[in-house]
Amino acid sequence: MIRHTVVFKLKHPAGSQEEQNFLNEARKLVAIPGVQQFECLKQISPKNPYDFGLSMEFASQEQYDAYNNHPDHVHFVEQFWLNNVTEFLEIDYLI
Repeated sequence: MIRHTVVFKLKHPAGSQEEQNFLNEARKLVAIPGVQQFECLKQISPKNPYDFGLSMEFASQEQYDAYNNHPDHVHFVEQFWLNNVTEFLEIDYLI
């Protein structure tokens, strides 16, 4: 099993409509086949610069690879991620 986690900071002001629009689009990733245990998280610790996190699990490397190449994921990255995220850290765990 693989847990894919990414923490990030958006360029939009906290609580803005742009922030909410981005998070709404991110939540649609749950519909991609193979995605399990999807979470969209708000960071509350002052110990790092990130504001949000996305976490999801995949039963196999093949499912994770299929997710990465899925048209809905590619669209999200190209249309939303690249245009809204200023900083991020991605971590993939084998669990």
